[in-house]
Amino acid sequence: MRSTFIRALLLLLTSTTCALAQQPCTSLLNFKVANVEITKASPLAAGTTEPNPWGPGHSAPLPAYCRVEGIMNRRTGVGGEEFGITFILAMPDKWNGDFLMQGGAGSNGVVMPPLGLNAAGDTPALLRGFAVVSTDTGHKSHHPGFDFAFVKDQQAYLDFAYLANAEVGQLAKQLIAQHYEKPAKYSYFSGCSTGGREGMILSQRYPTIFNGIISGDPAMRTGLSNLAIGKWIPVAFNQIAPKDSDGKPMITQAITDSDRKLISEALLKRCDARDGVADGLISDPLGCDFDPAVLACSDGQSKSCLAPEKVGGIKKAMGGPKTTSGIQVYPGLLYDTGITASGPIRGVLSPGPGIFGPAITAMEVDAEKEALQDVQPLVDSMSTNLTTFSEHGGKLIFYHGDSDPWFSPLDTFGYYKEMADANGGLDATLKWSQFYFVPGMGHCGGGQALDQFDLLGVMVDWVEKGTAPRSVLATGKAFPGRSRPLCPYPKHAQYNGTGDAEQANNFECR
Repeated sequence: MRSTFIRALLLLLTSTTCALAQQPCTSLLNFKVANVEITKASPLAAGTTEPNPWGPGHSAPLPAYCRVEGIMNRRTGVGGEEFGITFILAMPDKWNGDFLMQGGAGSNGVVMPPLGLNAAGDTPALLRGFAVVSTDTGHKSHHPGFDFAFVKDQQAYLDFAYLANAEVGQLAKQLIAQHYEKPAKYSYFSGCSTGGREGMILSQRYPTIFNGIISGDPAMRTGLSNLAIGKWIPVAFNQIAPKDSDGKPMITQAITDSDRKLISEALLKRCDARDGVADGLISDPLGCDFDPAVLACSDGQSKSCLAPEKVGGIKKAMGGPKTTSGIQVYPGLLYDTGITASGPIRGVLSPGPGIFGPAITAMEVDAEKEALQDVQPLVDSMSTNLTTFSEHGGKLIFYHGDSDPWFSPLDTFGYYKEMADANGGLDATLKWSQFYFVPGMGHCGGGQALDQFDLLGVMVDWVEKGTAPRSVLATGKAFPGRSRPLCPYPKHAQYNGTGDAEQANNFECR
């Protein structure tokens, strides 16, 4: 009882000391560093919320915090357009002593609210007491999402590719140290998609800035992933699609709803229950050996089967682009429950206009791949030598949705294996880096999946306590009341045969 009281008193004194040591938020308007302008510095009362320019924001009331806005390296660039690296830093009154930088999305160009939502489960980083920074990486998007017009300006492209996050991260540390009158104890980065690529870039090119990096569904090798999603897959389906009156393929009819139902049922029958329970999730994607050829119609059969040309089109689409000599250019996709999804992000077997490209029926992969060679280097995140990062104590966690239709989880996994080989092998790498497959999850979330999990919490324990994650608890709206452990490769969740199969504590990582 006495020890509990003392611990509580020490915690109270520590939090009070942090609050008393803070400089007034408005004093940061006088912060002076070359090429940095602090445009706003104001304290916000507890209970405010943050709007999200790309969708619904976080609805929970935020704690009291100091909000600092600014711009680095303001300049006039190509076409007379104003450029500069805009940022927002949130520093809570009740600071936990740590710093988190959140990654971007799409083409960036928007400063997202500095909340730290990615891979944080139900409690964003700011609500946990982290100081959180966000940036547009050096340009303004004229329409949020995928506006890459800024690449005409060399410096803007360099900032987006790799410079801006490192510069903003270092600046945020200076502002934090001045505001709290002491530096952050530990620094973290967490992002998905473009943010996932940014995390990889930071571990490879700036290995001492962050102690822990979380990289989700990284937008790596985007030229090749666009080749797969935007051309290879639509070609595969346009070649088997019925034609309209003008002779153009109707890609949405290449695979019908009944086809998708047939495929989904056969896939689950083959791979679902291998983890000990049939629950609509494929826990071991690498162990799933589903082949759509089992559904091919035999002679004279036309119902409850797939025409041979459809089987061929599916296998081609799922297999990923290859050169004419059969060399794999970009990995194929996993046979997972989300491949037949209808929206909002369609599965790969639900082709249509949009991300699955135009109505083309042929392509030459060899020429396409050659043309991509000159556009990869600036955003390349494929370096595998992370000896400085790991030796400085850095920890790196990857995760990827098994049903991501935009970036193949097998590409991220392939990088992880190559990185492990280059850094002493898997056993040595597992001491500082892990990879998690997320069954059913689409791109950074969604799908028939348990897509809510707190990798940030386990990362903090790993960095600050030396406790490597053994598993991560996952829940999600798609399966109310269900929980599962996410397991680091090479393990996957397996039901132990007893107890409620809806509860994670009755599963183990094997």
